Amino acid sequence: MASRTVFVAGAGIGGLTAALALATKGFRVVVLEKAERLEEVGAGLQLSPNASRILIDLGLGPRLTARAVVPEAVSIMSARTGGEIARLPLGAAASEAAGAPYWVIHRADLQAALAAEAMAHPDIELRLGCQFEDVAAHAKGLTVVHRRGNERRQDVTLALIGADGVWSAVRHHLFPQARAEFSGLIAWRGTLEARQLPREYTSARVQLWMGPDAHLVAYPISAGRQVNVVAVVPGTWNRPGWSTEGDPNELKAVFGPPRWPAAARLLLNAVDGWRKWALFAVPEGIEWTEGNVALLGDAAHAMLPFAAQGAGMAIEDAAVLAKTLSEARSDGPAAIEGALQRYAELRRPRVGQVQRTARDQGRVYHMTGPLALARDLSIKALGPQRLSARQSWIYDWRL
Repeated sequence: MASRTVFVAGAGIGGLTAALALATKGFRVVVLEKAERLEEVGAGLQLSPNASRILIDLGLGPRLTARAVVPEAVSIMSARTGGEIARLPLGAAASEAAGAPYWVIHRADLQAALAAEAMAHPDIELRLGCQFEDVAAHAKGLTVVHRRGNERRQDVTLALIGADGVWSAVRHHLFPQARAEFSGLIAWRGTLEARQLPREYTSARVQLWMGPDAHLVAYPISAGRQVNVVAVVPGTWNRPGWSTEGDPNELKAVFGPPRWPAAARLLLNAVDGWRKWALFAVPEGIEWTEGNVALLGDAAHAMLPFAAQGAGMAIEDAAVLAKTLSEARSDGPAAIEGALQRYAELRRPRVGQVQRTARDQGRVYHMTGPLALARDLSIKALGPQRLSARQSWIYDWRL
């Protein structure tokens, strides 16, 4: 079976999408996941058309449509003015123009849909509680070593894909010097029931509040029953991992009056429980492949979330990876290394541009004083159409 088997380390969004994309191309896929159960933490995420069209092509449309929300617009809000300075239209018309929807969805709903689709596929095996340990190259491909409890197992495979996140064990094994770096920013995440807010706060839109040294994002998830709220602030707390419980008084100190208006504070105060997450990023320029091993998603390019493309780039990676591997498969195991190098060559320029865009947007969101005034006036002058056009290079991407 090794002649068509690919191992994927990590059953997150990137890993499961890769498994489905590879299986669609005729590969047998084994997914190793160190967690005993698939319980996606975090809250909401945004899936723009570049990502949603891939998921729909993989057959996930019916599962996701039932849970996702198609926002009518992105409202750009300024703490300086106290209200909206621009509204970028989305909704059904924008979805039709793009050929795919713009979705906002709970991470758990997306992972559950991917996992259900993967477990139903006859060519995908999901091994929970399995930790990647080692990989060795040989004439037939690779031997992957992994552990479940006290049991150590070895399997022969064509390739290994490290989709195991920002703290990737595969990346550490291949390139121990390539480490995620703390950005100096902390994301606070919380959800609340939509019925807790006045009606004007629960419309199907993404709110982006820009303010002094901080910003706030809110949008509906779980078919509109909940609202996802993310507040990003500078800080020194940088514990690795996904999240830990946060003290809401820390946020109230940052988002207090007169710097932040009542409308933004109402969103924050409605959240009962906060989890905070130190934002780490993987530096540009690291290697993505070595032999028949490649990195994907956050393992290769964990980025700041200010372009809302972390999941989108992992999903695009998965589609390109499956395509390049399938094109090389008829040439035998020796061609796999070249196919993985081709995957990296195709993806690195675009991903690098998105990484830089996210960093730049974060700086713009947090401007103060005269710079914030100039930013707000510039956004108003550009208008919705030109602002939307600035995103087209991301949203219009196709395989």
